[in-house]
Amino acid sequence: MTLGINWSPSETPDVRVTVATTESLHQDIERRLAAGMGFTVATLNLDHVVKLRSDPAFLKAYTHHSHVTADGNPIVWLSRLAGHNVDLVTGSDLLNPIIAQAARHGWPVAFLGSTQDTLDTAAERLLAAHSGLNVVRCIAPPMGFDPNSTIADSMADDIASVARICLIALGAPKQERFAARAAERHPHMGFFSIGASLDFVAGTQTRAPAWVRAIAAEWIWRLLNNPVRLVRRYGACIAILPRLLLEALHTRRQHR
Repeated sequence: MTLGINWSPSETPDVRVTVATTESLHQDIERRLAAGMGFTVATLNLDHVVKLRSDPAFLKAYTHHSHVTADGNPIVWLSRLAGHNVDLVTGSDLLNPIIAQAARHGWPVAFLGSTQDTLDTAAERLLAAHSGLNVVRCIAPPMGFDPNSTIADSMADDIASVARICLIALGAPKQERFAARAAERHPHMGFFSIGASLDFVAGTQTRAPAWVRAIAAEWIWRLLNNPVRLVRRYGACIAILPRLLLEALHTRRQHR
């Protein structure tokens, strides 16, 4: 589905949800890694849509991702309204299946982002839960980390020398920019942008309970737990919804 994410009126690059189901994503990942190919997975949500409209570097990175999932019920609903049936596939929900795949196939895994304590704790817990898992790098970049710097390139080179999959927990837009640049340097690697997923595993952040997620109220849970940081972000997301709704309806009419 295209959400009409444009940098300027004369330039209209598409950012599309390309993953219909979690199962189809994992099947394609297995196929690619078995063939020596890499991939980049981004998880599209409304906050990303807002950022994509104002950040050309973020938009360029996003358009170079091989897989884009619907991370957020509004993206799922808009996609379906536009005539494309997609499932909710969040970064947090992807983590354990990815790790299980890596353990089963013997793919070495690297973690990049968050803090060193969080990465070490998450690695310890995931190693205990998944027999055969091999975590070869846990790298917490310094404050002010630039995903387009020579330091970032050195980190990518180091990771690619020992791992097949890298889970990136830098937050948007840094994680997607790092993934796109690193994948260009190392096309055999798989890069997942997973946001706060490792923090949830380590316990440094608490994810909304399952029943809250089931009623599509996870955003309310997050807002109540961190209003100062999120009130402006969610305000921008709500403000963009009417335009996205009209674009989804227009797309649906075009495809009839």
